[in-house]
Amino acid sequence: MKNYTTLKDIQTDLFAGTITCRQLVEYYLKNIEEKNVTLNAFLTVFDQEALAKADEIDQKIQQNTAGKLAGMVIGIKDLLCYKDHPSSAGSKILSGFESQFSATAVQRVVDADAIIIGSQNCDEFGMGSTNENSAYGPCLNALGNNRVAGGSSGGSAVAVQADMCLASLGTDTGGSVRMPAGFCGLVGLKPTYTRVSRWGLIAYASSFDCIGPITKSVDDAAVLLEVIAGKDEQDSTVSTLDVPAYSNFELLKANKKLKIGYLKEAVESEGLQPEVKAATWAKLETLKAQGHTVEAVDFPLIKYFLPTYYILTTAEASSNLSRFDGVKFGHRSNQANDLMTMYKKSRAEGFGKEVRRRIMLGTFVLSASYYDAYYTKAQKVRRLIKNYTDELLQSYDFLVCPTTPTTAYKIGEKTEDPIQMYLGDLFTVQANVVGLPAISIPNGLDNEGMPIGFQVMAGAFQEDALLSFAKSLV
Repeated sequence: MKNYTTLKDIQTDLFAGTITCRQLVEYYLKNIEEKNVTLNAFLTVFDQEALAKADEIDQKIQQNTAGKLAGMVIGIKDLLCYKDHPSSAGSKILSGFESQFSATAVQRVVDADAIIIGSQNCDEFGMGSTNENSAYGPCLNALGNNRVAGGSSGGSAVAVQADMCLASLGTDTGGSVRMPAGFCGLVGLKPTYTRVSRWGLIAYASSFDCIGPITKSVDDAAVLLEVIAGKDEQDSTVSTLDVPAYSNFELLKANKKLKIGYLKEAVESEGLQPEVKAATWAKLETLKAQGHTVEAVDFPLIKYFLPTYYILTTAEASSNLSRFDGVKFGHRSNQANDLMTMYKKSRAEGFGKEVRRRIMLGTFVLSASYYDAYYTKAQKVRRLIKNYTDELLQSYDFLVCPTTPTTAYKIGEKTEDPIQMYLGDLFTVQANVVGLPAISIPNGLDNEGMPIGFQVMAGAFQEDALLSFAKSLV
């Protein structure tokens, strides 16, 4: 079977009778069997269930009643709940837990006749940039087995990269969809905050978390967003705005000349890997040659992106993860003889090193003595960053920069120095801090054949323009 890169190509062959959904699922299951032992992208594979669903959709195709995503074999990050299936958030504290309901985004792809083939490896509770913080071992980049996949949606990216499924649903709190997409040569979309319901997403930092697709093409990212976006009675924070037909790509048809700003501090940084810098400049020159206006923009607050992000996300994590205490569900220590000891031992045994670190940092910044000095101040700086970003996007159609300062690291290269690990998020966290949509698209390879990502950010709820522009770039 050929290596499909878009749902459109799959559906063309499905409706022509060239292939069947069962054959597609068997093909992906074979790839999982051969590759997952090494790559560790999937934690659980729903093989028999996926085959049964494939047979059901094959019948719908014959009856001309198939949904929009018929033929899309998809994986879901282990942070997303799927009824009667394991949802462990990459953590031992939820080992053996099965969800009692499905996340809204998951249910919507199922209702549109996508086939969920399995749950995918991730950094524990989404806390990490390399997928090395998973309780179930790191996921490896398919283009170099000594290289990280990126995080936290590393398994979701590698599963698509290695052709173990057509697309994945990941989550993005500080770049966790875009960074692995960049490291794996894929398309990764973070929607506007509130564009997609967070119901059924196991929370890390509730005011930052977003669900987004990882795909081989901008077309599939667009059609997936059409399906998962929109109002939801289960999530009071989700936007009630109508969902546009993203896959129409209206901006392309208009052939509009754009005004594009690149973050000077990012693109001209001495810390950029030389090949990343060269590829980024080449993309900017191509945009100029196409008649677009391309200008450098100063962002004096860029040095506050990471401190603001980590103060606020660790505070929210400290609050969100307090529910995992060994009482109602998840891991419970058998070494305790009183309630307080059970709490302490259950959490110490169940949470990994990085999660414990972030919980303690968050508890510190929320403490009475430091709340105003850290948490309150970070919220004020967040507002300043948002205001300045919004001002720039009134003058420019898009803001662009590399997705990451370097290509994929080697396994273990950053794990001993958390600060260096956190710096890998420098260019992606802005979109989460300000709640705006951003996309990572492939932008060539470095000298060792590892993918380089190019990031584009747009104004709030401008995913239609963002996707159209991204499609014109690939």
